Amino acid sequence: MRDMALHKGSGSPRAIAVNPFFGEADPVSGRTTAPPKHQLPDGPMTPHAAYQLVHDELMLDGNSRLNLATFVTTWMEPQADILMAECRDKNMIDKDEYPRTAELERRCVAILGDLWNAPDPDAVVGCSTTGSSEACMLAGMALKRRWSKRTKGYPATARPNLVMGANVQVCWEKFCTFWEVEARLAPMSGDRLHLDADSALALCDENTIGVVAVLGSTFDGSYEPVAEICAALDAYEERTGHHIPVHVDGASGGMVAPFLDEDLVWDFRLPRVTSINTSGHKYGLVYPGVGWALWRDADALPEELVFRVNYLGGDMPTFALNFSRPGAQVVAQYYTFLRLGKDGYRAVQQTSRDVAVSVADRFAALDEFRLITRGDELPVFAVTTAPDVTAFDVFDVSRRLREHGWLVPAYTYPADRQDLAVLRVVCRNGFSEDLADLLMNDLTRLLPELHRQPGPLNRPESVATAFHH
Repeated sequence: MRDMALHKGSGSPRAIAVNPFFGEADPVSGRTTAPPKHQLPDGPMTPHAAYQLVHDELMLDGNSRLNLATFVTTWMEPQADILMAECRDKNMIDKDEYPRTAELERRCVAILGDLWNAPDPDAVVGCSTTGSSEACMLAGMALKRRWSKRTKGYPATARPNLVMGANVQVCWEKFCTFWEVEARLAPMSGDRLHLDADSALALCDENTIGVVAVLGSTFDGSYEPVAEICAALDAYEERTGHHIPVHVDGASGGMVAPFLDEDLVWDFRLPRVTSINTSGHKYGLVYPGVGWALWRDADALPEELVFRVNYLGGDMPTFALNFSRPGAQVVAQYYTFLRLGKDGYRAVQQTSRDVAVSVADRFAALDEFRLITRGDELPVFAVTTAPDVTAFDVFDVSRRLREHGWLVPAYTYPADRQDLAVLRVVCRNGFSEDLADLLMNDLTRLLPELHRQPGPLNRPESVATAFHH
């Protein structure tokens, strides 16, 4: 999970409407005890009535399985559901009280260190987080602290900066704001829709705490060239003496590339890569609530950032922005590692990529669309309307597909390609060829109606913004 919405209270006096049958014994009583919407009710109600009220309101949510906007896992096996239910009351932070849960977390870190080709798996340092956002914040903090140690001789007025593409997930901009780091965002240019070696190097100087390379852009699913960026920074260091580490934001690609792109060098095989994060709840195939951050070795994670807490009778080293959180997702991650193994993950991710490429090809076969990416890196692709389409735009397509239950986001690219508006389709485990057929059938039925429009429908400017999901 990478964003937390802010909400305002309401002074509305209106109560929640209650169906007479919600009062199990007395329909009349059920109608006369409607609870207020924005205040605590004076007294309790039956569990059945409370459940039904919440259940009915949630029916208006979209169907998560048809949500082609989110990268987050929307289906797990029943056995995983049972394990998570058994562990939802365990506080992940109570490692002395739940030592086996803590051991499963340690094993997950070791598994990821091995998967990402750490030169010394025993030296890898890592932790679970609530998601990639927290993992990125922790990685950014380590980069800034290491820069501070390297630059003791620089004036106090020196301002640290972090170099990344304008396509990074919004959590990186949040990190820079929260921790007072200058965000140096490489704008897009022409067909270059993410960071590359030249655009990264152009922004680096002695105050650069690191470069963030994204393995799987959320805008279109493309991989940034991590090895090329590292090679450029190697040459830069040889020329200037300034060492700039690389963090790989592998929120999605970190759990795809090891299985489908084994020859692609992007991970700890590159000495300049000091840390990597991923989302267990994306292509790690676990329900929302778990991310992972790993550092190459203890030198990459300054010891002063690790708190050793005497908590409930045990000495507990922690590196986190959160404290209490459920252990269920960590247990589910270990279950999934155990359940699938390398061959299982490879089969699941290959199936998702096959579906993505197939659906992208079907979009490309329609005269109305032009592909930006084709789903052959992350199982994600972006598509825009063809230049000669004037009756509708991608926002109209997104709106009409939503009427059929499909959640397909439309958005514009960031600087300097705000002129490019796309639909993005995320193909996750559970989005099958059969569901893909249904999506394309609905789309082809809608196209004649869209062509009859006099032009693209007006939309609020706030809708046509970069999508950060």
